[in-house]
Amino acid sequence: MNNKKGKLYLIPTTLGDNNPLDVLPITVKQTINNIDTFIVENDKTARRFIKKISPEKSQPSLNMFHLNKFTDETELPSFLFPCLNGTDVGLLSEAGCPGVADPGAEIVKIAHQKSIKVIPLVGPSSILMAIMSSGMNGQSFTFNGYLPIDKGARKNEIKRLERLSFEKNQSQIFIETPYRNNKMLEDLSSVLENNTGICVACDITLSSEFIKTQSANQWKKNKVDLHKRPTIFIIHKS
Repeated sequence: MNNKKGKLYLIPTTLGDNNPLDVLPITVKQTINNIDTFIVENDKTARRFIKKISPEKSQPSLNMFHLNKFTDETELPSFLFPCLNGTDVGLLSEAGCPGVADPGAEIVKIAHQKSIKVIPLVGPSSILMAIMSSGMNGQSFTFNGYLPIDKGARKNEIKRLERLSFEKNQSQIFIETPYRNNKMLEDLSSVLENNTGICVACDITLSSEFIKTQSANQWKKNKVDLHKRPTIFIIHKS
């Protein structure tokens, strides 16, 4: 019996369809080369990413556990059985860093409970890269996930976040389903006070990357098409 546990590697992926090694360090490729067991959201996209970053790797040898909205929570501990038997496991996100706005966080939690060593690898986080490039407060910020879909509830939440940003001098970060991005920017421009800053960070790391911070009033006059483009929104009222 192997008493030495395997490690859980948190493997970042690209934020879009670009060359992985343009944005990921060589250590990601080296790690993927040495691992055959992965926890992934989608089998097809995970295999495509692995093939792109490590074309010499044998695809039939890969063992995939699927972690998504259809996964039974009671199955999760079994995904780490290979680690308990001495085999390293890689956790892949669909985009960016595992465990950050990502279901992989639950796997990491279980790994700690089972005293499995967790190793995060360097890679792009759209949330962090957006706050880096926003010019807003990078000392204090909150990621709020998705805002309500209901029009009234959304308006109230936008006003609440604006108030929080002013009271705490805290940048407020959130996302939207890509096909509703344009409506989100319209709502922000109309609901927020004219001088409240809005950062739109779109297609981060891609050739179509667009990052701009200006006031709500300025956004009313300067439109940008964000339809179906991965976008981070940040607001800050000074």
